[in-house]
Amino acid sequence: MSLQIPHHQKANGHTGATKAVILVGGASRGTRFRPLSLDVPKPLFDVAGHPIIWHCLTAISKVPSIHEVYLIGYYEEHVFRDFIKDSSSEFPDLSIKYLREYQALGTAGGLYHFRDAILKGRPENIFVLNSDVCCSFPLNEMLQLTQERRAEAVILGTRVSEDAASNFGCIVSDSHTRRVLHYVEKPESYISNLINCGVYLFRADVLFPSIRTAIQRRADRPRLGSYRSSENLASSYMFDEEDTQKNEVIRLEQDILGEMADTNLFFVYETKDFWRQIKTAGSAIPANALYLQKAQQSGSSELAAPSANIKAPVFIHPTANVHPTAVLGPNVSIGPRVTIGPGVRIKESIVLEDAEVKHDACILYSIIGWGSRVGAWARVEGTPTPVTSHNTSIIKNGVKVQAITILGKECGVGDEVRVQNCICLPFKDLKRDVSNEVIM
Repeated sequence: MSLQIPHHQKANGHTGATKAVILVGGASRGTRFRPLSLDVPKPLFDVAGHPIIWHCLTAISKVPSIHEVYLIGYYEEHVFRDFIKDSSSEFPDLSIKYLREYQALGTAGGLYHFRDAILKGRPENIFVLNSDVCCSFPLNEMLQLTQERRAEAVILGTRVSEDAASNFGCIVSDSHTRRVLHYVEKPESYISNLINCGVYLFRADVLFPSIRTAIQRRADRPRLGSYRSSENLASSYMFDEEDTQKNEVIRLEQDILGEMADTNLFFVYETKDFWRQIKTAGSAIPANALYLQKAQQSGSSELAAPSANIKAPVFIHPTANVHPTAVLGPNVSIGPRVTIGPGVRIKESIVLEDAEVKHDACILYSIIGWGSRVGAWARVEGTPTPVTSHNTSIIKNGVKVQAITILGKECGVGDEVRVQNCICLPFKDLKRDVSNEVIM
């Protein structure tokens, strides 16, 4: 009699079961993603025709040993309900669940809070992905490195310019063995241009004890803070509840990775492929371009067929209505039920659902919000930033402005109006030319 191995216990070769966790954050974060996050949580914002978090799930679905995925954050439960329902039918081999934190616990605090659920079924390895990164997610390669080196942790790293490095977590590694020797989150001085990509693979039996040690270290540390001299010093020994709650915020980057570098079995997998952080609303434009180019390279059938008027790669939703004389691309995403009129020119932009672009309008380096209207002969434009730049703001006339122009939900741009390097909050009508402004 042959024994059937339960689906969740199937192993890929000699790899033990692996689980994946996607950290989605919460509503109190995402302020830098405004005005887009006013209407849609950042992880569900469409980039290259799909929610940001869908790109993470697609990569996870290509790892044969993963059957369970947890989204951890502190959005309301209903926020991800439809997405999980759709994704469960698109990725039938994955069980996808949302675990809601009762408050912001930090990137490691959330993992630790839900440790029982994550450790159920005794997985050997746990992938942890930040939802706000855009990359090719080489998860199978990270898993292979773990096996080759018997690693307890593997971090995905990439090289950036030296002046940009201090904005990220920096990794000093042994160039031969790839072992992580030193990790510093946003160092004040330059230590390395190899940075943390926000994608990790941990051995389950190492991750949670490391977090527990960090929590213990935090609890043992005398918390004398800074007190005004008029206050009684005795108050420094009073632990109020608020202080204890603050104590629960434990972050992988600040509290865990630096300590892990002191153990011998922490390695870095350096990706030579694309990587971008999706922090500000404008950073959705480079992410859109990178994901569209990746889809083009992999021969995705979702993209519009290139022609004289479609300069690949371009994503057009099946329900959108694009006039045949409109010229689109490269790196353009057109959302559901969008109407694009004759003679329109769009490049390096995202047009969100139900928007309308009238005849002969021009849209460059911009995001057109849900249900917005762009008038005839209008021009909505941002400024191109270098491909290598991780910054979406530029200096114009001595003032720092966003390179990408963003129209929030249901904005209107009048006929023949020019909008340049502006961020426009929802429900605004622009009847005159504007540049380098935030329109409240």
